[in-house]
Amino acid sequence: MKVVLLAGGLGTRLREETEFRPKPMVEVGGKPILWHLMKFFSAYGLTDFVVCAGYKGEQIKEYFLNYAAHNNDFTVTLGRPDEITFHDAHQESDWTVTVADTGPTTLTAGRVERIERYVRGERFMVTYGDGLADVDLPALLTHHAAQGVEATVTTVRPLSRFGLVETDERGIVTRFREKPQMTEWVNAGFFVFEPSIFGYLRDSDDVMLEHEPLARVAVRGRLATYRHEGFWQPMDTAREHTLLNRLWDAREAPWAVWDPSRAPRPAGVVDELVAVRESLPTVQAPHR
Repeated sequence: MKVVLLAGGLGTRLREETEFRPKPMVEVGGKPILWHLMKFFSAYGLTDFVVCAGYKGEQIKEYFLNYAAHNNDFTVTLGRPDEITFHDAHQESDWTVTVADTGPTTLTAGRVERIERYVRGERFMVTYGDGLADVDLPALLTHHAAQGVEATVTTVRPLSRFGLVETDERGIVTRFREKPQMTEWVNAGFFVFEPSIFGYLRDSDDVMLEHEPLARVAVRGRLATYRHEGFWQPMDTAREHTLLNRLWDAREAPWAVWDPSRAPRPAGVVDELVAVRESLPTVQAPHR
């Protein structure tokens, strides 16, 4: 099964990083977040990737064309550049990576439409190239197959970005709740699609995958959800970038299922995430 990674957006809310590189190449723990996603999928035996590149996509192409040099020490004889010895070979020798240029401004539906030839005729997965999770992929795939649908989207209940103030009927404050877990479910990506999904994606360069295409699938009763109760964290802002690096450095990175020494105990994921978030400095809103 192929895994399609949406890696072409502008990443404008993380401009301090994305001015110089595509967001999926922004590093967490010294490695691109795209690498973390691919390591996650490969831990479940999914090693055939299609990367939908766009904005500054040449950096993604260069990274994979020179993957061994980026991820190993090496010795080169100057004057004989073909004589290169790589030391401590990387562990991703079974990965197959297709990097597809899907356009600098194409929206997500159009990016998926443009890679149809690389996944034609088979079930495949799609996710965003800027968010990490510890989704149980075998359970997700089993759930999708059991529903008999054309598409399944993983949903989560994220932690609120704001503290809540609770009051009684008179408007008197009864307690503060600091960034609680939301009760509503939101789209976390980690989609499973049947080949028929491309019938909903024609001429969709200016369309978001989550809007018209999946709305039409839902109207037909052919879109299922898979509820994930564990860790999920997008990297939309500098604060969230810092958060993911703090979790990695503290060896409390739930998405690192390939390295048990970095993954926290499942029961403590939410509490640990809250603790790390609260340790970060508050970002003040700009004056207007």
